[in-house]
Amino acid sequence: MGVRQRLRLGSGMAAIVLAVWLPSPAFAQTTKPSGDVAFGRSIALIRGHLLEGEELVKLHEWSAAYPHFAFPTEEIYGVIREELPSYQTPQFDHALKALAHTVRSHSIRQYSKALAKVDAALAAADAGLKVRQLDWPKFTMAVAVEVLKTAAEEYDNAIEDGRITHATGYRTARGFVLQADRMIEHAVAEMPGSDPAAFADIRVDMSKIRSAFAGQSAPERLTIDQKAFEQAVSNVQLALQKLAASGKI
Repeated sequence: MGVRQRLRLGSGMAAIVLAVWLPSPAFAQTTKPSGDVAFGRSIALIRGHLLEGEELVKLHEWSAAYPHFAFPTEEIYGVIREELPSYQTPQFDHALKALAHTVRSHSIRQYSKALAKVDAALAAADAGLKVRQLDWPKFTMAVAVEVLKTAAEEYDNAIEDGRITHATGYRTARGFVLQADRMIEHAVAEMPGSDPAAFADIRVDMSKIRSAFAGQSAPERLTIDQKAFEQAVSNVQLALQKLAASGKI
């Protein structure tokens, strides 16, 4: 199942952030996000692709980078297109396509300008979400958990017979992990009076996940298997749920 299909499963009209904090009996049975969380996840996944793609551009690995600039249009944008007006966000499919074109053309001179236009559109989407989500740090963490779940799915798709056989899938998962990690750290920093020690367990599990994606190239041997990856993500979600229930976030 591609990213676009999974995103459609998570689309909906209601914006109930608390739903993602409710305990789930198993990773595979977790309810798909809806409303603002689903929209926020889509924006975060686009950022994850761009994050991974930009690292490859800096290495002048244009061919490897290109899919990460094409996927936002091919697999994600169509899912959120009709929702953009609700978040006061202008249509930006042309900006995404222009950015992908600069990468496909290896046009380093046009790349930064094209990227800036996409970044501006994503910032507008964030602004639209913030109007609806007054507790932005908690909302950000809820979305980050959903991004991690999607990363785990991409990682699973990249593995065959105990080896990573699909480099693009590995890099997609890597971009999503890096984006989720940034979101969590930014959210923690924005929480007034939050206890750093309360997030120690979360950082331990995030460290385990990040260690599996230390480099752009997939490791010859798995540094984390699918079951361990999913367990680490579940641990992060459970830890956040406990912090929310205790009023620490």
